[in-house]
Amino acid sequence: MNRLELRELERTRRRALWTLASLPPGDPMASDALAILDDLDDQERNATPPTEKTLELIEVRDSVPVERHHSGIDIVLELNIPEPWGERFFQASVGSTRLPEGPYARDWKKFLSEWMNEMAHLEKHRAAHDKRG
Repeated sequence: MNRLELRELERTRRRALWTLASLPPGDPMASDALAILDDLDDQERNATPPTEKTLELIEVRDSVPVERHHSGIDIVLELNIPEPWGERFFQASVGSTRLPEGPYARDWKKFLSEWMNEMAHLEKHRAAHDKRG
C-alpha cells in the first residue's frame, strides 16, 4: 500500500471511529460505520505481505522512544513511529499543537490510550451488531 492509499484508508477509519464514538453499542445507525471498518480491515490485511506483521499497540508503545527537546518538552520523532501507526496518529492529531521537530509525547501517549478505548468500544459495537444479526 502506498503512502496516499494509507493516508486515505486511515482518514476513512478515523471518520468511522468518530461516528461510532457518538453511538451506543447496538444502535442501528452504527451499521454503516461498522461495514466501513470491516472493509478497511480487509483492505489492510490484503495489502500487508504475509512476511510483514503490523505491530500491535503494546509493541508500538514500547518501540517509540520519547526524546527531551531542548525546550524541556518531551516529543516523539515521527520517523520512529512505524506505519500504519504513524498515519493513524497523524489522522487523530490533525490540528494539534506540536514542535517542528515532532509531536508532543503526551499527545502520542494520549493517542495510544484513546486507541485502546476506541477498539474496546468498536468490539462492543461488533458484538451488539452480531447479536442483532
